[in-house]
Amino acid sequence: MSPANRWSWVEVNLGALRRNTQAFKRLLGRDTQMMCVVKADAYGHGAVPCAKTMHAAGASQFAVATVDEGVALREAGIEWPILILSEPPVDCVHTLVEHNLMPAVYTADFALALGEAAAAENRVARYHLAVDTGMTRIGVRRDDVVELRRTIDFHRGLECAGTLTHFATADVLDDWDFALQLNRFKEAVEALRGAGLDTGLVHCDNTPGTVLHPECHFDMCRVGVGLYGLHPAEVTRPRISLEPVMSVRGRVVRVIYPNVGDGVGYGLTWRVPRKNMQVATVPIGYADGLARELSNQMDVLVGGVRCRQVGNICMDQFMFAVDVNSARSYRPTRPVEYGDVVTIIGADGDERITAEEMAELRNTINYEVVCDFGMRLEKIYT
Repeated sequence: MSPANRWSWVEVNLGALRRNTQAFKRLLGRDTQMMCVVKADAYGHGAVPCAKTMHAAGASQFAVATVDEGVALREAGIEWPILILSEPPVDCVHTLVEHNLMPAVYTADFALALGEAAAAENRVARYHLAVDTGMTRIGVRRDDVVELRRTIDFHRGLECAGTLTHFATADVLDDWDFALQLNRFKEAVEALRGAGLDTGLVHCDNTPGTVLHPECHFDMCRVGVGLYGLHPAEVTRPRISLEPVMSVRGRVVRVIYPNVGDGVGYGLTWRVPRKNMQVATVPIGYADGLARELSNQMDVLVGGVRCRQVGNICMDQFMFAVDVNSARSYRPTRPVEYGDVVTIIGADGDERITAEEMAELRNTINYEVVCDFGMRLEKIYT
């Protein structure tokens, strides 16, 4: 399965992705749509094949972070509704109209420019009104939603297709801030409807919200990281069963028995402590998403056994050690050979290294880990 040009790759299990999508779809009522978030190239998994798999499994709409991400989906033949999860620069309104992309809107100037661009083409630009209910990131303040809509609704080139907010603490049970945001959002929606304004699809639940807060599924849920088999928080694990979709692997390109005391990698931060130890090289480095801060901290899997990574991780390569004659657990059943498969994330035999394990070592979240690996490594779909 390894690529011909470089022995390092990401495996994407589309069957697991389909099953995860179906698991989320089962949480929703018959009339609640599912919007799948495929920003950052589907969190490193490949937006186009993932979107097609998700749609076949029940997704009806998709969300991205940038205009370019939306255009790429359109150019790949994705015809389903696509939401840009923020208000982009006003200079791109013609691109939005041309490719039928729905931006989040929260300023009158941008909305009117979008309407003008659409009207010039005898078209109607659909948008989602973003409401800031307390995360203080994007959106119109909840007290100003009616005024903004009345300012822009006269325009024949505009149509409100949805109203949304985003929760800061949806992954915390019985959280006061979550309850406050939800109440503010409900008040904003009620104010719009009380003013006779169409809200379009009302949506606020993200991945943890979809799992933990069915009371606010409303018209649509926006599911992101969970689709890829990654839990957003420990509290969601008992509520939904997910399968990891991404594995990261490489092959050994060099293996030697160095002398005792020989150093490994830039700065020689690890030295061979005894005889009969192998040091093997794999062509994956920090430019591929394997963070340099993991140097001398992480394990890899070879032949179903954990082996310790050694030396500073390089831009394009890393090394690991094998204690051939040791009785310790860090020892494959045979010496490592050129071409052996090495698992950085994923399963090998009964052992598994997860994105969460790597995230804990990096003091970050699993989202960042998988996004990083998706930047340069070739993807193989299974």
